[in-house]
Amino acid sequence: MENYQQIIRIRADVRLGKPCIRDTRISVYDVLSWLACGMTINDITTDYPELTEEDIKACLAYAANRERNIRVA
Repeated sequence: MENYQQIIRIRADVRLGKPCIRDTRISVYDVLSWLACGMTINDITTDYPELTEEDIKACLAYAANRERNIRVA
């Protein structure tokens, strides 16, 4: 998903500048943590109906892009 920039937003006044999904206070970290704990996309969207499958995939794409851009000193 190359258009995650349309979904993931960073605002200094929301969650201390952590990347969040659109206009929610749900951070990329929150979503990644839920997935890591074994929740499925369906579980997450059921518990948080304001989120979509596309939102979850945008979080994964954001994390993958950050991982790819890490530079080792």
